[in-house]
Amino acid sequence: MTGKRSGALLLLALLSGCSTLSGWFGSGKTGKEPARLAEFKESAKFEVRWHRNLGDAGNNALQPAVMRDAVYAANARGEVFRLERATGKQVWQADSGFAITGGVGAGEGLLLAGSLKGDLAAFEEDGKLRWKTKVSSEVLSAPQVINGIVIVRTGDGRIAGLSAIDGSRQWVYERATPALIVRSHAGVTIENGTAYAGFAGGKLAAIGPANGTTVWEATVSLPRGNTELERISDITSLPAADAEQVCAVSFQGRVACFGMAQGSLLWSRDISSDKGLAMQGNYLYVTDASGGLSALDKGSGSSLWKNDQLFMRETTAPLVLGNHVVAGDYEGYLHALNREDGSMAARVRTDSSGIAAAPVKLDDGLLVQTRDGSLYSIAIH
Repeated sequence: MTGKRSGALLLLALLSGCSTLSGWFGSGKTGKEPARLAEFKESAKFEVRWHRNLGDAGNNALQPAVMRDAVYAANARGEVFRLERATGKQVWQADSGFAITGGVGAGEGLLLAGSLKGDLAAFEEDGKLRWKTKVSSEVLSAPQVINGIVIVRTGDGRIAGLSAIDGSRQWVYERATPALIVRSHAGVTIENGTAYAGFAGGKLAAIGPANGTTVWEATVSLPRGNTELERISDITSLPAADAEQVCAVSFQGRVACFGMAQGSLLWSRDISSDKGLAMQGNYLYVTDASGGLSALDKGSGSSLWKNDQLFMRETTAPLVLGNHVVAGDYEGYLHALNREDGSMAARVRTDSSGIAAAPVKLDDGLLVQTRDGSLYSIAIH
């Protein structure tokens, strides 16, 4: 078991008055062995279009970002890169001046990255630094941009809205947190002009990006159990949203979907996940806490299929890509499942360092960044 596996250690640390569970709940904490990969008849094939080594991502769930004709990515040393979208050729490299733990966010002509100490840097598309600022705590997720406001989430449970022009603070959204929480790389999801974020204690909030006001707040799950560990019910992944509804899933809790306008509960059911979900058409795809992948009916929550072949392999949140659902694992494999029945369709290995963050869509394919810093552009046929 290596130090780079996301589920390698269970640590208790004091952070802003709260005890925080650091790391993920993988095989190292249950004593259960990860499933061995079984042979199967491929019905599709992965094709590596290009790959480039950018430098170690460390224990951070760094993801690339796509904007117009370019791909942007970063490494833990603090370097930010612009690459050609079609070839992966480096266009420029910039230095943030700090170790990057959250990034890269991209939008409205800005590239954004944050640090463990609350540093936040914004770069222009040509690599020039526009501004630097400090936020209240560690930045573990990629900041987002909407209508001239940079939205950044910090490890103390706050979400801040900053001016995209100069980084000045416009608003702060915060809520009370339980005594014991899971350290999370979850940021915010922006859909239809609203920011959606899940919180410790199983709460989901819709936030107005212009001023940080609460549009609505809903309960995904309630803490259950006799001990503080048993009562952890945190949302540690991004909500999934479309034009009609928004869904979220909590660890040791439930998955629930809500109406977009009022936050009214549409349905909920017991599923535990610390990795996340994806929505496409009439379906919701969830990576559960044991690494299994499930498909649910978006309208009712009823089960369509479940695949447990990636049990305890620290499976990432899913990406829906055409007729397939794609996820990575701790050994650096990408797996493609058939969207209709959940059967294994294709598999490819990147490097052996592992994939911590969900793949990112790129045209008719995807981008994935490994812990050792290799960035791959991959298609599936």
